[in-house]
Amino acid sequence: MLLSTTVVICLAALVKGNIIYRENPANELDKNSTEDVHIEYVLLDASNPCKRNCIVGAPPMLCRFHFEVEHYHTLSKACHDCPYNMTDCYRKDCIPGDGTKRGIIAVNRQIPGPAIEVCQNDTVVVDVSNKMTSEATTIHWHGQHMQSTPYMDGVPFVTQCPILPQDTFRYTFKAAQAGTHFWHSHIGMQRADGCYGPLIVHVPEETDPHINLYDYDLSSHVMTIIDWVTQLGTEVLLAHLHNDGVNKPPTLLINGLGRYKQFDNQSETGEPFFMATARFTVEQGYRYRFRVINAGFLNCPIEMTVDNHTITVISTDGGDIKPIETTSLVTYAGERFDFILKADQPKDVYWIRFKGLMDCDERFTKAFQVAVLEYENNDLPPYSYPPQNVSYDNSHIDGLQVNPLNKGVEENDSVIVMPQMESLKPWDESLKEKPDFQYYIAYDFYKISNQEFHRPPHYGFYDVHNLKQRVLTPQLNHISMTMPTFPLLSQRDEITDDLFCNKETMKEQNCSETHCQCPHGIKIPLGAVAELIFIDEGFAYDANHPIHLHGYAFRVVAMERMGTNVTVEQVQQRDADGLIKRNLVNAPTKDTVTVPDGGYTIVRFKADNPGYWILHCHLEFHSEIGMAMIVQVGEKEDMLPVPENFPKCGNYLPDPLVKEITYKSAGSLSALLPTGFFSNAIIGYFFAVVVPRIQAMVNGFPNIYSSFSAFMNFY
Repeated sequence: MLLSTTVVICLAALVKGNIIYRENPANELDKNSTEDVHIEYVLLDASNPCKRNCIVGAPPMLCRFHFEVEHYHTLSKACHDCPYNMTDCYRKDCIPGDGTKRGIIAVNRQIPGPAIEVCQNDTVVVDVSNKMTSEATTIHWHGQHMQSTPYMDGVPFVTQCPILPQDTFRYTFKAAQAGTHFWHSHIGMQRADGCYGPLIVHVPEETDPHINLYDYDLSSHVMTIIDWVTQLGTEVLLAHLHNDGVNKPPTLLINGLGRYKQFDNQSETGEPFFMATARFTVEQGYRYRFRVINAGFLNCPIEMTVDNHTITVISTDGGDIKPIETTSLVTYAGERFDFILKADQPKDVYWIRFKGLMDCDERFTKAFQVAVLEYENNDLPPYSYPPQNVSYDNSHIDGLQVNPLNKGVEENDSVIVMPQMESLKPWDESLKEKPDFQYYIAYDFYKISNQEFHRPPHYGFYDVHNLKQRVLTPQLNHISMTMPTFPLLSQRDEITDDLFCNKETMKEQNCSETHCQCPHGIKIPLGAVAELIFIDEGFAYDANHPIHLHGYAFRVVAMERMGTNVTVEQVQQRDADGLIKRNLVNAPTKDTVTVPDGGYTIVRFKADNPGYWILHCHLEFHSEIGMAMIVQVGEKEDMLPVPENFPKCGNYLPDPLVKEITYKSAGSLSALLPTGFFSNAIIGYFFAVVVPRIQAMVNGFPNIYSSFSAFMNFY
């Protein structure tokens, strides 16, 4: 059967949701394609060509985007008189941030970057051009499993080579996983510096189980939140690793905006003057679907509340759940949640409060942020704010909390933890009684001399003069991940039998006392039901790590905090005693999940997507120094063929004894010429100037002899 695809070319702006189609011949798709192509020009938002009402039975569309990744700056000259003239803050290419001037990495000069909104099963094509002069980049499509396009996952040295400066890489994938997702750089601190944006995959109303709970699902109601620092992320990381720099973010951004820097007051009110905040508009009497994306990069879970309103959580990481009405919601880096808000209050403006936890809490930076919920047709002046003063100390509202920090399934009516949420996805094989494959992954911060930033006896962990310069190393199973020098998936023929290591191969090493690092990996048989048990040992200090697995969504079947600390053996004994209760009925599906400090989280999935997939802590300060591992699913022959002309990379280490490389070619002109710069110039001149003139004269003369005579006369 031929597949039907629609190609969309954006022409204009969306007007009140109307979509205008007209057919046009196709000429730009692959001529060898077996798809029945349907071309449509669509009247849509120019930045989002495939944003439309999804219709059951309608052909999927092919949606093209172009990302330019570049170094940029907040409050640049594009901002004119922002924030003193608030409208200037919304000028093209103006990125206000929180009012602090700092370097950033922006995509198309936006933070967040361009939103991609498509319908389920659309084909997304994104050309990513690296306009940075000193950094490579990649883009990961967080939440998309890439079943048929594993080379598009965007992980350097796992699925592709990094995109070098001035290069362009074309990502092509099917938006198979519906829901709220996001894209972000997967290199270094680039996500921390602004290289991220929403990826929303809509479904037809007929297939949305929550469609009767809300009236509007608007692009303007996507909340992309991130913890934010006042310098480039790399500067903060290096100061933390090699000196005594802090790793605690001072503030947050909501859709690229925030109140942090206080400006000189140029009004007569005497009130503090801050940067504009994100605003979300509603009309009284209607119900709205909001989508929250936590793009955070440090240990800063974020609690969200809305003054005078409750919210109803309906989805997490794209997986629909039974609705939960709650007062507050906590999100961790990499997580997404959808909730419904009823606009049932008086026409006014209300604070939406975001409170940082863990490294952002009252012990450290008290990082918080606000946005404004604004009712239409209120009697207030433009850009009005609620009258209540806001601070970190009043950013919490008592009541039921969903997804709380460092909690497990317990008898507590004030919280709902992840395994207690009820998925609307039908039962599947991953929830069978016994898994086919089980693996324990324990982690913590360890007092070892990591050679990357502690080198004994000069400045080992116990040798530094300033105790504040001691940096603990986060590891999975006491191993720091080092990336291979080539992409595992696309250059898998170069993988040797001894490339990977894990806790079994490192048994002879004393990795709890010395620093062990290598390409950390495990192999899961294709088709097996896998159970991973994550254990946060919690001995170092109170912390939290959101764990993200690429290529899959898993069922979160169990979660518990056993105490301030725990060992693998204690968890194993608890399981052997039958004291771990797994939800094998309707456990929620996730791709990113928190693990309670001093506790465990258990996830299940069917390993039916062959390839090399990275599993890592989604805090950049942790993953960048090795808190990651590779999950290989299946054998090499189970994996999809490498795309034609796919980029290659790796080490270049020629034999040092070979002093000269010669290229032998029968009849080579170079053999007749002297070596060196002058000979290269002669060859270049001959092919660039002489040969074209000979060809031109051959075309203009009837025979070779006359052409040769003319050539000789010409010279």
